[in-house]
Amino acid sequence: MLSYWVRAVLQATVYDVAIQTPLEQAPKLTQRFANDIRFKREDLQPVFSFKLRGAYNRISQLDDEQKARGVICASAGNHAQGVAYSARMLSLNNIIVMPKTTPDIKVAAVKALGGNVDLYGDNFDEANRYAINRAETEGLTFIPPYDDELVIAGQGTIGLELTQQWRNMDYVFVAVGGGGLISGVAAFLGEVAPHVKVIAVESEQSACLQAALATGERVKLEQVGLFVDGVAVAQIGKLPFDVVRLPKRDGSDPIVEPEVVTCTNDEVCAAIKDIFEENRSIVEPAGALSVAGMKKYINTHNLQGKNCVGIVCGANMNFDRLRYIAERTEIGEKKEAIFAVTIPERTGAFLDFCRSLHGRNITEFNYRADNKRSPDSLDPAAIFVGIALKEGEKERQTISRQLAEDGYTAYDLTEDDIAKSHIRHLIGGHAHVENEQLLKVTFPERPGALLSFLEKLGNDFNITLFHYRNHGAAEGRVLVGVQATKDNSRQLQDALLDIGYDCTILSDNIGYQLFLK
Repeated sequence: MLSYWVRAVLQATVYDVAIQTPLEQAPKLTQRFANDIRFKREDLQPVFSFKLRGAYNRISQLDDEQKARGVICASAGNHAQGVAYSARMLSLNNIIVMPKTTPDIKVAAVKALGGNVDLYGDNFDEANRYAINRAETEGLTFIPPYDDELVIAGQGTIGLELTQQWRNMDYVFVAVGGGGLISGVAAFLGEVAPHVKVIAVESEQSACLQAALATGERVKLEQVGLFVDGVAVAQIGKLPFDVVRLPKRDGSDPIVEPEVVTCTNDEVCAAIKDIFEENRSIVEPAGALSVAGMKKYINTHNLQGKNCVGIVCGANMNFDRLRYIAERTEIGEKKEAIFAVTIPERTGAFLDFCRSLHGRNITEFNYRADNKRSPDSLDPAAIFVGIALKEGEKERQTISRQLAEDGYTAYDLTEDDIAKSHIRHLIGGHAHVENEQLLKVTFPERPGALLSFLEKLGNDFNITLFHYRNHGAAEGRVLVGVQATKDNSRQLQDALLDIGYDCTILSDNIGYQLFLK
């Protein structure tokens, strides 16, 4: 079976448009992790991602009649650009269906490549169904993003290049969304270089391959996070799932290692910075995912002296995301911890607290006096503090222990997304509002979405807190306080869910209790 895929890769017609991307050394990471680390630079393709390989291989092999009718695809990003570029090079009519939530920068990029964009639906699934229906009714050829033999073979040419560029590879780390990239690369390496371990890396918010391997069948996730949007897929492709479970040439192991590495958004942000520091390139979150997984795998398995490749698969970054990425990088690198600490409300208390940190650097400090507190009150005050780390997770635990030994009540908020995304920007005094309920709301980031949210709130609830930040992503996130009983807030939650907004009641969140309530 693998020999079939090797032939398909060798016959792929990608180099009419794609380039053989370099395999570049990463000296800073190599020194830091005591392994030879290199990047396969797919971000240098003409459309800034590997997707051009599979799209062109599929489209270029259509028969004359299919080419005359034209092609259609559904995509919010890199596959769309690959299809648009390929269709332009072959002078074919094309329709690129993109969700209405797609950031303008990506829509403009597809149009610039000759794509005829049709915006439809609030998410990929709606856009995909619409594109398939148009293909059937208008006689167009639907170009799938990953669940197709020719698409997989096109992506597999990366594996071919790797064997030509570095014979001594030990590990290849591959980002996984629908599975087209990893199935193509692993199928080729499993036959030609079976000594190489291929490691799948997923965002922990869209780990559909991990779920499928755990159950033995293609699980469809109820929801996926959209920050690492290039891999935000709810279900692994059928054909890729079959391929990744194939045995290697010697029949001993599957071509993809059964252990899937999952990464947090913060870890992905740190990897974006790592890549920038190596080559001054800014890649998209999915493009850095393999590097984030590589770092995590090396630490978990205590690898030393191994030859490791991370496929940097894309660089179609929405520039507006950079502020969020910079904010999260230090936490992702385990170089910063965030704590909520209660300290005595008296002169000199902050100085005493700093002394308890034993010379560690404070990176952030937020505090505001409670305007309802008596000047003579002995009640403790809450502070929100960021602390620089030199020894990562171990030091975080040490700080927690030392603070407790010195008599402080401290809460580690380093992994609390509400604290990092909202509360650190809201600290300004307690509101003392009766019957306040706190809600986290996620909605599609498109014109009018915020207005629709406010209209849904209507005049039945008094808004006591509202925090929204645009991160240049396909989803908007709001932290909102409403003056309502628990029953009324449940009714509001149900109303928001009815219009497709993900809504969660968070009134027990420790950061809210300490800083805002």
